[in-house]
Amino acid sequence: MASLLAKLGAWLLQKLAVVILIVVLGLLTYAVYLFVRDQQASKDGRSELVTALLGERDRLLTLKADIESRIASLQAEAALQKDRIQRAEKILEMLRDLSSWWDRLFGNSEQQRINAEQAKKVEALKKEATGKLPEIERLLTHTTWEKEGVTLSLDRIQRQLITAESTETAGTRYLKAAWDASKGYILLALAAYLFGPTLWRLAMFYAIAPLVSAGKPLRFASEPGLNPEVGASHVSVDSVLWPGERLRVKEKFLQASDEGLTRKTRFLLDWSIPFTSLACGLSELVEMRNATAGAMYRVTFSNAKDPHIELAVVQVPLGGSLILRPSYLAGVINPAGERLQILRRWVVWRWLSWVTLQFRFFEFVGPCRLIVAGTRGVRAECLAERDGQPRAARRTNQDATIGFTPNLSYRPIRAETFWGYYREMNPLFDDLFSGSGVFICQETAQSGPAETAGKFWSSVWNGLLKVFGM
Repeated sequence: MASLLAKLGAWLLQKLAVVILIVVLGLLTYAVYLFVRDQQASKDGRSELVTALLGERDRLLTLKADIESRIASLQAEAALQKDRIQRAEKILEMLRDLSSWWDRLFGNSEQQRINAEQAKKVEALKKEATGKLPEIERLLTHTTWEKEGVTLSLDRIQRQLITAESTETAGTRYLKAAWDASKGYILLALAAYLFGPTLWRLAMFYAIAPLVSAGKPLRFASEPGLNPEVGASHVSVDSVLWPGERLRVKEKFLQASDEGLTRKTRFLLDWSIPFTSLACGLSELVEMRNATAGAMYRVTFSNAKDPHIELAVVQVPLGGSLILRPSYLAGVINPAGERLQILRRWVVWRWLSWVTLQFRFFEFVGPCRLIVAGTRGVRAECLAERDGQPRAARRTNQDATIGFTPNLSYRPIRAETFWGYYREMNPLFDDLFSGSGVFICQETAQSGPAETAGKFWSSVWNGLLKVFGM
């Protein structure tokens, strides 16, 4: 349980680290782009911008002072009219007090006439002041709004001046601009990283793989041929070269040999497949030939650099052949007077090939002896038809398959469990062989010859080898 929790924690930390890396790289990349773009503007252009902003600020300050002066005048005018109205009301109140019914009947009639005329004049002044006051207040309101607009413009100009003259907050400004412009793309990249692989594997396992597994199997020979004999695998194996026999072997697999053999360098295993020979390491081979009549010489094969690699000798008889991936081939021995015959089997017009990316197969035709290398050992599985029983069929890990006889029916079949495929413990497809024949596999599946280059590039390299049948 503790080990499982530790693996889960490590996985979560890895995901978190990649998420942070995606965000940081996205922001930095776009910020650098903005910075480089802005640097194309010259210093003179930046100075002109500051000068223009300063001129606009001075104009707005002057306008604001003029507006404030007008507001003060309007406020004074409004106060004056209000004072006139108040004084007129007081005078009218006093004249009304003097114009009682007793004074009208028994008072001085001349004084009453003068008071009445005075009241008319005061009423006219009040009416005039009352009529002016709303217009003054309307102008005062609009002028106040105008002042607020100028104040907002001044604040904006001031912020622009600070931004144009400031150099301390340039990094923060660029990062903020980068986030505002690229946050959608960054979130999309994060979603693709976090959920894309899971959705892809779900679709491949539950939608695509069942269709491929139900497809028609491949079979390269309708009639059964002679089955090859596969010797026991060991860290080192011996083989005898009889008179006239020729050996071509990778130098790293040649451990020892008897004196008396003619030796030379063979640049490629077969000039008819130059790129395949180069890609599988079947170049700059050591070629040995037994040119002594009546003598036999012994050769020992081993891989001194990798103790996990074991070798086995596969005897392909006359009339027999073997579909083999050349990347597992360490060497080949041809009888006297026989040329190495390799047939290329292309399977292009089958949708099964496009889904599994296997378009080409190599058939090594006997008689010959093949030295094959496998991790932790090489094993041969023999399938035979039995009367009254279901047709023999056997499943194996696709990465472990080395070769098979062409009369076997071969097709990829979906891996047994989704969890094993999701955690990359097994490939999506296993190889299913049925019929009567032999297939050869290594004891432990390996990731391929590019493993030291990293997991990603190893996957790319193995995919290319798989496409071309290597």
